[in-house]
Amino acid sequence: MKKVLTTAILLTTPFMATAGADFVKGDRTFAGEAELGATLTTGNTETSSFKGRLNLKHELGDWENQYLLEGLYKEDSETVTAKRYFVGAQGNYKMTDRSYLFANANYEVDPFTGYEYTVSGATGYGHRLYDTTKTFLDVEVGPGYIYQRLDNEQALIEGYDTNDSVVAHGVINFETEITDTSKFQQRFVADYGDKLDARSETSLTANIIGALAMKFAVIVRYNSEPLDDKKGTDTETNMTLLYSF
Repeated sequence: MKKVLTTAILLTTPFMATAGADFVKGDRTFAGEAELGATLTTGNTETSSFKGRLNLKHELGDWENQYLLEGLYKEDSETVTAKRYFVGAQGNYKMTDRSYLFANANYEVDPFTGYEYTVSGATGYGHRLYDTTKTFLDVEVGPGYIYQRLDNEQALIEGYDTNDSVVAHGVINFETEITDTSKFQQRFVADYGDKLDARSETSLTANIIGALAMKFAVIVRYNSEPLDDKKGTDTETNMTLLYSF
């Protein structure tokens, strides 16, 4: 993980620019995005899936705060095939226009991984390596902590009911405007301790009309040491409507 972050810094340092991509664009101090997608089929096959996301940003003096809520639910012939809920918050304290200290806390429920819930948090240093009016690249690194509670079935198999670890936390966050009405985003998060937990989200957003946009996203989650009978990689592909406010 350290090698990956070091390589990213060395590769991007020569291209650092001056300008300014605001945390909340314009003179506002608060902004948000509400995202929703759903699929329903009936007849010979009955399936349903729902994806929801609420992303809020708030500027308060030297603080830049972000709050995120996500939910995913899928059902196939009255059998639940996917269920995931996530709540997270992060505060960034600006030291300069490019450097900041961060602290975050997250809570996730995903019973299909074998865990009842996962609680994590991290603090550290962040830096904007590249910044123009249309593009930015942020890197964050610092210590973190993860606590996980196994469900009853996995606890019997593994012989313990909780798992916790001090981790090295790293984030690479890239965003660029392709045109005036579309943008590309890539976010990579990794926590390395007793095992490696990583999450990559690649998305393309295109405006339809006004504040309404269509978003296509591919999310990959990786666990280097999955529990018994669980897969180490989960992939999620979504097409959703996104409303900015």
